Amino acid sequence: MSIRPFHLAIPVHNLDQARHFYGQVLGFAEGRSSDHWIDYDCYGHQLVVHLDEAMSADHDKTNNQVDGHAVPVPHFGVVLDMAAWQSLADRLKEQGTQFAIEPYIRFKGQPGEQATMFFYDPSGNALEFKAFNDLSQLFAK
Repeated sequence: MSIRPFHLAIPVHNLDQARHFYGQVLGFAEGRSSDHWIDYDCYGHQLVVHLDEAMSADHDKTNNQVDGHAVPVPHFGVVLDMAAWQSLADRLKEQGTQFAIEPYIRFKGQPGEQATMFFYDPSGNALEFKAFNDLSQLFAK
């Protein structure tokens, strides 16, 4: 399957904190930037953080119950291969990341079995990164 990169722009309340989180913690390469936004290479996709000084990192968070966990909504992320997912999980643990949902295998032994983890950036944006041993299970019912 060959797909085109997506472009996602999200608000952040502090560009310096975003630069550290996306650049140092997640290890995303920085592209163009200004004093109001920064482009990142998010596994080949274009993620742009835009400064919103009125934004609060403490904004209300909504969640839905999935597989016994409170899944943050909204959220975004990338479906990785299992080795890249494990490498990211290890990196985040080494960096002392506080997880909203610790890395684990969801729907174990069922259609759609996947590795997943959730965490927040410093502005309160929820991220989920997941992986499948069998990518054909991505849309399994």
